[in-house]
Amino acid sequence: MLRLALYQPDIPQNTGTMLRMAACLGAAVEIIEPAGFDVSDRHLRRSGLDYLDHVAITRHRSWAAFEALRREAGIRLVLATTAGAVPYTAHAFRDSDCILVGRESAGVPEAVHAAADARVVVPIREGLRSLNVAVAAAMILGEAIRQVG
Repeated sequence: MLRLALYQPDIPQNTGTMLRMAACLGAAVEIIEPAGFDVSDRHLRRSGLDYLDHVAITRHRSWAAFEALRREAGIRLVLATTAGAVPYTAHAFRDSDCILVGRESAGVPEAVHAAADARVVVPIREGLRSLNVAVAAAMILGEAIRQVG
């Protein structure tokens, strides 16, 4: 099963959008804390509406906890980053990949970049910084699903 990992998300509305998308597309979600808001079930229910019953969510207390579990399970980490060299459409996804998106305010630290097995980018017009994280996640997850069937 494809996974979408959210690294220390900042904005509850974006998190809710990504949870709803993952529910609809059949992807599991990994939330790597700390988040910039309360990620208790009550708060997630408010942002994820009634879709939370349809998505497998795993919360990780830290990057180290997530990384240990990921490495033990042999899950390949595909980082979505504006610093990626490979367009997401040129990357060969596997059905067990975990697509990681960073914080809306700061992306991910260098240690997370270094841990990624692949780094992909959504190409955008020159002079513009980035897409909304939920939009980028949808594009990349959609391409991964298209590839793996």
